[in-house]
Amino acid sequence: MSKQATPPPPGDKPGPGNPPPPPPAWRHWLWPVALIAALALWFFLPAVHTTPQETLTYTQFLSDVSAHKVKTIEIAPADGQSSTGTLASGTNYTVVIPPQASQDLLSTLQTNNVQVTAGTSGSSFGSQVLSWIILLAVFVLPILLWMRLSRNALGGVQGVLGAGRSRAKVFDEERPSTTFADVAGYEGAKAEISEVVDFLRNPDRYSRAGAVVPRGVLMVGPPGTGKTLLARAVAGEAHVPFFSVTGSSFVEMFVGVGAARVRDLFAEARKRAPAIIFIDEVDAIGQRRAGQGQVVANDEREQTLNQLLAEMDGFDPAMGIVVLAATNRPEVLDPALMRPGRFDRQVTIPLPNVNERSAILAVHCRDKKLAPDVDLNAVARGTPGFSGADLANLTNEAAIFAVRAGRDVITADDFDAARDRIILGRREGSNVLLPEEKYAVAVHESGHAMVAALSEHADPVAKVTILPAGQTLGVTEQLPLVERHMYTEDYLLDSLAVRLGGRAAELVVFGQGSTGAGNDLAGATDLATKMVREFGLSPKLGPIGYPEGGSVFLGGGGAGVSSRPFAEATQAAIDAEVSRLLREAETRSVDLLRGHRPELNGLVDLLLEKETVDGSEVYRLAGRPDRSTNAEPSQPPVEMAPHPASAGVDGSEPK
Repeated sequence: MSKQATPPPPGDKPGPGNPPPPPPAWRHWLWPVALIAALALWFFLPAVHTTPQETLTYTQFLSDVSAHKVKTIEIAPADGQSSTGTLASGTNYTVVIPPQASQDLLSTLQTNNVQVTAGTSGSSFGSQVLSWIILLAVFVLPILLWMRLSRNALGGVQGVLGAGRSRAKVFDEERPSTTFADVAGYEGAKAEISEVVDFLRNPDRYSRAGAVVPRGVLMVGPPGTGKTLLARAVAGEAHVPFFSVTGSSFVEMFVGVGAARVRDLFAEARKRAPAIIFIDEVDAIGQRRAGQGQVVANDEREQTLNQLLAEMDGFDPAMGIVVLAATNRPEVLDPALMRPGRFDRQVTIPLPNVNERSAILAVHCRDKKLAPDVDLNAVARGTPGFSGADLANLTNEAAIFAVRAGRDVITADDFDAARDRIILGRREGSNVLLPEEKYAVAVHESGHAMVAALSEHADPVAKVTILPAGQTLGVTEQLPLVERHMYTEDYLLDSLAVRLGGRAAELVVFGQGSTGAGNDLAGATDLATKMVREFGLSPKLGPIGYPEGGSVFLGGGGAGVSSRPFAEATQAAIDAEVSRLLREAETRSVDLLRGHRPELNGLVDLLLEKETVDGSEVYRLAGRPDRSTNAEPSQPPVEMAPHPASAGVDGSEPK
């Protein structure tokens, strides 16, 4: 069974940031609260105010004492300080008593019934300052809070500390431990990237030949193929500073922040030149700018892109700086970013072939214990279409299956179970099916397997099972023995017959079809449509190709074109040719199964007994040589897009 890398759906273009929220209404209550607090503190802090008093000379004070006009006096504790008191009329007064008048003054005051008290030291200068600070803070704090709320409401960038600074991680002395030895396969890509690193480390060797270092290297490939891993390996191998940043870290809701971060990033790189800048997912800022007449645009992203263009190759180009970038959406990048002088090289990192998958599996199995029956080459052959990330997940899932079984050694069965778990989902027992459903699934899958075994150009049958997994009720696995990229018309016709083999078996055994062939019919119709519209394999239409539209993500198909580039009569001819191919494939499958009805019944009985049958058993029952281990290619290839090589029963949409 092959697994195709399925890209995520295309995302919408980022829209402009939302407007900042209005300032809170409660800020208008700050001033009344501050005024009330200040008045309260004025009355409760005596150090900040004094009551108006009458100042008396010492002679007048003695005269008032003799005239019984003085009621109380509080004598100051130190000489030269003002003593205070109250007159008989209730007025407060102050008087400075000379130091010579000591005991005589006290006798006079006692004779005239003046209430005398000894004064304590008055408010110190520090306490007065503290009182004034408390009083002023009541006004200063509301003012500061008011200004902060107003600044945030305006959305000013100046209040955001470090908004214009780059968020790049610098790997200089402490470099990542990943090296090129950890990146299996892709020797050509590693050679191109390592050449750039060598250029920065040994510029004299290239300058003698007049060579100029490439300004940028763009790594293009489907998701999970190891673009970021290669960049980490460059950081580990290079003896120059390495700046790592993601494209999304430049984009903010404030216009101009992204451009400021690009300037700061290249300014830091110039200080440490020679240096390498790695921008992961560069399509986040490098998308094609809005053309003339476009209504919707993203000013922040476009300004960031303009600044990146200027920094890479503008009026003042960056010397000694190489930009590495990675993306799986090269078709959306701006042409100005893709031209030589900015990205001089484009390194395509495709899905690994069978030899590279074997090497990648060996890297991921370094720290794992493998049983003697594990053949990584066989595992690699059984995982066509798997990316490096898929293979890493495969080895981890195999280790998990070993732990569930109470072992620390991974066996070949663990890898098989892990592959089925990734491709199909969690495996269920066949007891979830009703007896008649189990028999129908066995008939359906036997039809797929028997037609594949009897077809000369079909991929070999590896395994047939009626154990439900995920959305499928049963699976017939076909594993190509060689890495194919092009296919003949005979191979495609056999593929159509195999896809319709399950429905043909139902027609032969039950005399009617079922909903279990829904997924098979959808896949067969799609393949037949491509044969007619794109591959020119219809005698009626001839060598004419009408592709449905370009891919949005590398390695995955996008939506069809909005308008058909052909007439209604051509569409009717296409429909008729697709129907003819499907009917001929169904007739061929029915004839094959009717001519080998005992073999079909024998496989059905074996599936009901064992639930899972190996491909060698299928070929034994069919009376054909076992091709599941024969690595000879069946036909010279012709160009064709990859296709799934398995047929399943689920009655729902394909996974």
